[in-house]
Formats: sequence, C-alpha cells, structure tokens
Amino acid sequence: QVQLVESGGGLVQAGGSLRLSCAASGRSFTSYVVGWFRRAPGKEREFVTAISWNHGRTAYAESVKGRFTISRDNAKNTVYLQMDSLKPEDTAVYYCAGTVDPFGACLPSGCVYDYWGQGTQVTVSS
Repeated sequence: QVQLVESGGGLVQAGGSLRLSCAASGRSFTSYVVGWFRRAPGKEREFVTAISWNHGRTAYAESVKGRFTISRDNAKNTVYLQMDSLKPEDTAVYYCAGTVDPFGACLPSGCVYDYWGQGTQVTVSS
C-alpha cells in the first residue's frame, strides 16, 4: 500500500506560480496513475490532472490546460504539479491520489483512485 504526502502549498498573488509535490512512501509509484484533485470552499472536489507513471501519459482539466503541468521524477518517487498564471479561482485544497493502472488505461476520466493524501492549501490572492 502506498502512502501519499503532498507539500508545496501556500499563498501567492494572482499571476504567480507554485509547485506542489506528491511523494510516495511504502512503495514505488511504478504502475500507478497519480492524479491531482482540488476542493474549493463550498464546492465539490474536482479533477485537475493525472499522469501514468509507466508511460507518462497525461490528462488535464480544461480549466488548467496551458497553465498547469504534471510531471514525475523516478529517482525521487515524486509527482509534481507546476502551477503557473494562477488565478483566485484556483484557490483550493489540493490532493494527490493514486490508483494501480500499469498502462494508464483509465485516463483521461475513468480512473477510480484508491489512495489519497491529506491535502495542501493553495490560496491565490487578487
């Protein structure tokens, strides 16, 4: 079983950037799809982006395309979410999540995530 730990959240002005990290412990991310979700105050949790660890396939929500980039570092067993051109509406708690899918077949929108991190707060001021 994998444990997920997010870090990198904080307060940033609109137009700024942040990079979130999702580190795995307990086992490797090999054969996992790792996704990022967010929950804004008063709203439901929404999908942001995901990556297939084995093949590097990615998927993005339309609202973040061109601004956010997901990537992985094999040596560090970590998934990153680079967030640029941040907007106040990006304010949310961001969660990483994982599911075993060696071929990334569940991408872009059919993944059911079994493992979740505790979340990290991102606040974008206007």
